Amino acid sequence: MDHSPNALAERLTELEIKASYADDLLEQLNMTIYRQQQQIDSLIQEVVHLRQQSQSAGQEGAERNLRDELPPHY
Repeated sequence: MDHSPNALAERLTELEIKASYADDLLEQLNMTIYRQQQQIDSLIQEVVHLRQQSQSAGQEGAERNLRDELPPHY
């Protein structure tokens, strides 16, 4: 292994470049996780809202017929 100042400087430069790429990748992964958590939170809110709608619809129209739910082309 070459321990000359030039070889050490080159190796240090390579390590700095690798560290920079690793930092960039880590930042991209953090942003991906952040966006996914926002999507999960949004989906949870939507599920809660749909459950509330479903429960209120069940209480309001217990006598509803499933045929009323069919689209007009049936």
